[in-house]
Amino acid sequence: MQMNFNIFLPGLEEVQLIKMEQVEDRICFHVEMPISTHTCPTCRKKTRKVHDYRIQKIKHLKLFERLTYIFYRKRRYVCTCGKKFAEKNTFIQRYQRFSIEWNQAVNVRCVKGKTFKETAVIYGTSSSTIVRRFDRLTLKEIQQVKELPKVIAIDEYKGDTREGKYQLIIANGETREPIDILPNRYKKTIKHYLQQYGANVEIVIMDMSPSFKAAVTSALGKPVIVADRFHFARYIYWALDGVRRRIQSTWNDYDRKKCKRMRYVFHRNSKKLTEEDRWYLKRYLSMSEELKQAYELKEAFQHWFTQAKENGPEEILQTKDTLYAYYKRVKQADIPEFNKAIKTLQNWQVEILNSYVYNYSNGFLEGINNLTKVIKRNAFGYRNFFRFRAKILLTHKYKKIGTHVG
Repeated sequence: MQMNFNIFLPGLEEVQLIKMEQVEDRICFHVEMPISTHTCPTCRKKTRKVHDYRIQKIKHLKLFERLTYIFYRKRRYVCTCGKKFAEKNTFIQRYQRFSIEWNQAVNVRCVKGKTFKETAVIYGTSSSTIVRRFDRLTLKEIQQVKELPKVIAIDEYKGDTREGKYQLIIANGETREPIDILPNRYKKTIKHYLQQYGANVEIVIMDMSPSFKAAVTSALGKPVIVADRFHFARYIYWALDGVRRRIQSTWNDYDRKKCKRMRYVFHRNSKKLTEEDRWYLKRYLSMSEELKQAYELKEAFQHWFTQAKENGPEEILQTKDTLYAYYKRVKQADIPEFNKAIKTLQNWQVEILNSYVYNYSNGFLEGINNLTKVIKRNAFGYRNFFRFRAKILLTHKYKKIGTHVG
């Protein structure tokens, strides 16, 4: 399409511009295709004979932030056999009221945009039209899972859909790409899914959820279960925090409130503390021998955690021995919060050691779940589980594609 001999509009290069006008806040292009020889779809003969013309109104992409319409003077040809047929064009498909360029842009934006309503406002249409386009794209782009890979990672997130409050996401533990999302986190749902598609699964990465563990072992027999390091390490920090709260509750109001505000000094790596932080830490530890013991147990665990990563799978027996030594030290200290924490670690000891043997983590899934929360917050929630599932999976599938077309 040529205007003033030097401007071309993408997707309309082959049409002839008859007239361009501005009606209120909209731009209207009156166009037609050049007459050419066409093949009859019935008898396959060539013809250039024109039967009649019809005007078709087509919605196109914005031009200079103005809604744009194309009034296409569509030509019909007639063959010697009597067959009448429409001419071929490059900018609109059959039975459509929107141009090909418009549909391509909407397909990208309905996935990348914040909400369906926002996309509808940008492209000058209704929310229901955008939702229909999204549902149609979902059927084409999201394929049914046939089999799960060798290494999978599973985690829950709060979806608040009609199917349930929590959903379960399954991802490839090696490529870190989401594979599927289950409507709930029930044991029977997970078990049925893994029995159906998990024949090849050998390693499962998860947090320390007993129901997840029971479902996986029931469905897959004896796979290698890897406990995520963040999830088992936090039990020690929770124990330290429990001791701090219990001890500080007996102090005067000033120290109790100040200690609460400065609680980060107990958790942060001691090598990264400032001089002021060290002063407060020393002060509070001197006020309670039990709190000092709890802090030393946290530091000992942190040392074991760092050393275990350095040891790797080659020194796993040494890692195991030092973990036993840590258990013994906790029992000697006899602090209730830490006794409770190491019982959990002992129950998950095999899975914890597996995290150092196989070096897998669920950290990337936490990142996916954070993005999921942003998608949910932008849309003020999704009640339709299948649409929310599609939005999450397509967002990650299209993450390297911009919001532009071309």
